[in-house]
Amino acid sequence: MDSPDTPLRYVQWSSRVQRTLQRLALMTASLALGVLLVSIVQGASSGAILLAAVLLVAGNFAARIKIVEHVQGAMLFGFISTVCAVLIYYQLELYLSDSLDRGSSVEDFSLAGAAKAGFWLVVISAWLTAWLCVDHLASVETLSRFKNSFLSVLTPIIFGVWLLLLWEFITRGAGIPQVLLPAPSAIGHRIANSVPILLADFKQTFLKAVLIGYAIGCVSGFLVAVLIDRSPFLQRGLLPIGNLASALPIVGVAPIMVMWFGFDWPSKAAVVVVMTFFPMLVNTVSGLSAASNMQHDLMRTYAASYWQTLFKMRLPEALPFIFNALKINSTLALIGAIVAEFFGTPIVGMGFRISTEVGRMNVDMVWAEIAVAAVAGSLFYALLSLIERVLTFWHPSIRT
Repeated sequence: MDSPDTPLRYVQWSSRVQRTLQRLALMTASLALGVLLVSIVQGASSGAILLAAVLLVAGNFAARIKIVEHVQGAMLFGFISTVCAVLIYYQLELYLSDSLDRGSSVEDFSLAGAAKAGFWLVVISAWLTAWLCVDHLASVETLSRFKNSFLSVLTPIIFGVWLLLLWEFITRGAGIPQVLLPAPSAIGHRIANSVPILLADFKQTFLKAVLIGYAIGCVSGFLVAVLIDRSPFLQRGLLPIGNLASALPIVGVAPIMVMWFGFDWPSKAAVVVVMTFFPMLVNTVSGLSAASNMQHDLMRTYAASYWQTLFKMRLPEALPFIFNALKINSTLALIGAIVAEFFGTPIVGMGFRISTEVGRMNVDMVWAEIAVAAVAGSLFYALLSLIERVLTFWHPSIRT
């Protein structure tokens, strides 16, 4: 159900988008059904994809007649798109089996592109149906905080899974060479078979260079920001230099740090320190000046000292700015450490593995390292966001 507070214009626009998506999904599925029936008459084997087309036509047609609630729509379209994804993947396996029966190898199939027009029409219709599921989920509004939190997590998960499915269907169905863009299934297979290597690279890059450099850079940036706030001389002299130094290119800093600190992880941590220091410095200085004049007058009436004012009023007011810097630095630190490993490192590390495996044309291993880095960075960012919600529960951006 839509909340009474939801703007009427937004509700009308959302309903119009859903109706348009539903018409497109139904039209595409109907066209796919016709094409597949013709291909079957001509002797082609497309049983699984034909069943998916029938399900898409029946489901989208039934939804136009009976669906009135967003929850009902999300459940129906989610079920249809899930079943269709399974049938499409099964059809890809049938294409692969037919190719192997004809004497081709798995590598040959990567160039075959066995999928035809009916297959791609079903894929488009299934994607539109999944989009309808996500749109209905995004339109659901309840008074339950738990349900809202669950929906806010479920919606991007479904969207992300379907992006991976589209990636899989396109790369395998279109016969894209694995050396150009491997399928997610190939990347997952590489991850499963390379756990010790990926774990060693993760320890070298993330647990050593990223976390240590991140901690040193953020803490030092925070402390210098407090000193700048305390000293007008530093505020006028050091802060402009900090803004200038923050624009230093990482490709210029990394080789210098390797020369200074050696080829092991300390040089990568030094690059991370340089990249994270100035965002924390600038954001903390801005946050310390966020308190209003009325708040400062209130502390003066209590005869509060500088440090009492700092810890009891100004730092709590600066917390949103500080956490903004922490979240920005969580991504900068990982990028900086990986790029720094391109300029000299031991025979371990995410950046080393990426640069080495690209030269060997092992692109699936490169994507496996990228996947590990993306998951680690996302979890790190999510942890910081969770801590921010706990410590800044009073801020309007968290309450809403």
